[in-house]
Amino acid sequence: MAADHAGVVAGIAAGAGLRIAVIDSGVNAAHPHIRKIAGGLTITADSQEDDYTDVLGHGTAVMAAIQEKAPAADYFAVRIFKSRLQTDVDVVLHAIEWCVRQRVDIINLSLGTTNPAHAERFAPWMNSAILVAARLADSETAYPGSLAGAIAVEAAAGLPRDRYSFRTSEGQTTFLASPHPRPIPGVPKERNLSGISFAVANMCGFVARACTGDGRLPHEALRARLISEAHEPAPPDLEPH
Repeated sequence: MAADHAGVVAGIAAGAGLRIAVIDSGVNAAHPHIRKIAGGLTITADSQEDDYTDVLGHGTAVMAAIQEKAPAADYFAVRIFKSRLQTDVDVVLHAIEWCVRQRVDIINLSLGTTNPAHAERFAPWMNSAILVAARLADSETAYPGSLAGAIAVEAAAGLPRDRYSFRTSEGQTTFLASPHPRPIPGVPKERNLSGISFAVANMCGFVARACTGDGRLPHEALRARLISEAHEPAPPDLEPH
């Protein structure tokens, strides 16, 4: 099911038939890296708003990285960050619930909580959509990315953006992807955004490619396909970033 450089998977435009939600700071729909947006909203602690315009730039860069790999999907911007990249777990849970109600197939969640007490609150949603999320936050175990049923991601600076790898330890598979977003012409790589958010986004694009033509796959089947299509297991010197 590997895609070519034009974003085609087995004769099907990558992402076709899939609904992908990006829970982040919204999106700037006019940005040249962004394709058509199917919808979205802003979720706060006490309200919902129809506007999902990104004023931070982070969510736009995240969505652009996914759309680059799976351009034919329907995309939804779920803004939970407005003036800063910080929120609380209740808002994140409300965002996931909204995505599930919209019958989203894949949820990109480039954040997480390190509080183990919150883990059980995510459990009811783990089988409702494919959740691609960070396994670590500030070197600590993050939830829901580390939970069974999530596609757990770490950043590996040594990987190019068109490849991903994996490692398996104690029965848990973690996928590794580049921490860099799409390049901006004229902006040096070191001055652009980078980090785990973009590793998750890049991996989310690979997940969408793996699902193209088959729709939402059961977790074990999806993980097996991703492993089979990976660019070999991570070598010992490919350390998380």
